[in-house]
Order: sequence, then C-alpha cells, then structure tokens
Amino acid sequence: MPVDTPRQSYFDPVVLAKIATMALRARHVVEGLLSGLHASPYRGYSVEFAEHREYVPGDEIRHIDWKAYGKFDRYFVKEYEEETNLRAYILVDASASMGYGSAGLSKFDYGCYLAASLAYLMLHQGDDVGLVTFGAHVQRYIPPRGGIQHMRALASHLDATRPEGDTHLEQVLRELAGKLTRRGMIILISDLFDDPAVVMQALRSFRHRRNEVMVFHLLDHNELEFPFQRLTVFEDIEDSAVRLLADPRAIRAAYLQQMQAFLAEYQRACRREAIDYSLFPTTTPLDVALTRFLARRQ
Repeated sequence: MPVDTPRQSYFDPVVLAKIATMALRARHVVEGLLSGLHASPYRGYSVEFAEHREYVPGDEIRHIDWKAYGKFDRYFVKEYEEETNLRAYILVDASASMGYGSAGLSKFDYGCYLAASLAYLMLHQGDDVGLVTFGAHVQRYIPPRGGIQHMRALASHLDATRPEGDTHLEQVLRELAGKLTRRGMIILISDLFDDPAVVMQALRSFRHRRNEVMVFHLLDHNELEFPFQRLTVFEDIEDSAVRLLADPRAIRAAYLQQMQAFLAEYQRACRREAIDYSLFPTTTPLDVALTRFLARRQ
C-alpha cells in the first residue's frame, strides 16, 4: 500500500511567505477556509429594522414581534429595509515594533497575511473593504471598494509596506475616528504596544458611533514566553538608544507576570466595550487561528 506524503500546507505562515504575491497567499487561505465553513460570519448590516405593521394572514410567523404582542395584545410584524453591503476598514500596524520576528516571520508579515485573507474573504462575499497602514501617523489610506479586483490594490500596498517608526496607536485611532464617519466594521491588527487605557478610549469612540470593532492582537513567541537563557542585551526596536543588559532567568517571572497583566487588561476592556478581541500568536498556523475565530463568530 502506498504511503501518503504529507501535503505542505499553504496556511503555514512561513510557507505563505514563499508564495509570490499577497493576493495569491490570501486566495490559498480563504479558499481553504470557505470549504469548511457554511456561512460568512461577517454579515450583519445588510438589513435594518424600519417599522411595524399589523399582521395579515399569509405573513411569515417568524417576523411577528412577540414583545409588541405582549404589550398591545395584537399581532405586528417587523418590516426591514435593505442597506448597502458591509463596509469594512482594516487597520494594519506598520510601526517598527511589528518588524520583530523570532522564527523568520515578523508580526508585520503575519499581520499582512491576516489582513489580506480577511479582505479576500469579505470581497469574495460582496462587501466593501478599505485598508489603512499606520505607525506614528496614518501612512496610507485606501478607501473601501467592492469587487475582487480591488484585492490587487490592497495586496500591492501590503507587499510594498515595511514596518518603521514609532507607535502612536491612540493618536492614529483618533485621527481615523474623525475620518471614518460611515458606520461599518473596524478591524485593528496590531501588537498593541501602547498604553491600554488610552488605546481603549480611542476604540471606544468607534463603538459610540455604532461601528463593530474587532481587535487582532499579534505577538511573537518570544514576547509571550520569554524563553531566553543566557545573558542578553535587549534593545528597544523603535529606539535603538534604549538598551538593557540583563540575565533573562532572573527577570523571567516578573516579565511574564507583566505580560499576563497586559493581555488581561486588553481582554477585560474589550469585553466591557463589546469589542471582539482575539490574541493571535504568530507561531499559530493562519488556518488554525482563523478557523477558530470564524467558528466563534458564527
């Protein structure tokens, strides 16, 4: 009996890095995901409640408003009006800290694959998708458009962008809150290395405008586990003048405690504001991380 040769998965981020273009990488990821999903988890703004009208024979029972019946002792049905397709804005952190990667793949690369995959998925289902890359300020804003051909513009920009500069996440989010005035979906992809209190205050402004907000928190294995054993010089990736010589074994427990507190603060704050928060370690294959996320969304 012939032995099956293990198939190399295009969902592995390291393998994805070897594929020629961002659009092609996104297609490989999404087509594999769609084969295992029955419905998109992103629909939600396609219809909106308009008014009640009195029930007449022939109306579908599922449209009856039972709360109205309990109040007025009469049957009413809900009528809806169609809205435009979902408009999504994908915000990708391109600051220097996103350039860190301990296993040959940076947080920024992983974030680009994630952004391209989500964009391809939403464009595939007929939604409008825009893209923002940022560091200390907004670097590039591509307005939302529909059609799978729009993927070329999004992918080309991601392919051409390199992580650089400082992180001023709160400032960028406030800048965007004044620009993105139409209600839709805000997708933030970042390592969130900024003060959680001020970041959440800025995200709150999107929620107050009835946007749906999703946060993908990307962190490297070394940042999460701090596995260093030997005397090491640690350097601030956004400020090379900041350097620290330390014995990792002596500070590991304190570091991990601070990291857990950092993650817990974002998780609690996002839950409180009804923001969908997901931690994505960059060592997790993209199909595994996305499948878990999409299944939970459904």
